[in-house]
Amino acid sequence: MNAARLARCVVLAVLGLLTGAAGALVQAAWFPGGLLLALAAVGALCYGGVKATGGRAGGGCAAGGWLAAVLWLTSARPEGDFVFGAGIGSYVFLLVGMMLAVMCTTLPRPASEGAGKPRPVR
Repeated sequence: MNAARLARCVVLAVLGLLTGAAGALVQAAWFPGGLLLALAAVGALCYGGVKATGGRAGGGCAAGGWLAAVLWLTSARPEGDFVFGAGIGSYVFLLVGMMLAVMCTTLPRPASEGAGKPRPVR
């Protein structure tokens, strides 16, 4: 792992944190359109992370950042406030978001450019 790839992973983790926090607010504000928008953002970020790093680590970093934000926002506060309500939209956001993150992170690697060409005999 070189420095550029590590920097991309850190940026993807931060974007995952921001996507999780924004999705937590948007999914409840504009139900059901906000829920679909938040889920699309999770899927696009994780898939874009895989493409940006050329491997599964990018999707994993984005998914890890998203999961950290969502877990932090679901915890109880001393004031008694919650960011996530008890509605069905919150549970759909959490479960489907995790499924999207896992699916994007475990995608098979695409074939390289010259994979179908035979090697020359020397």
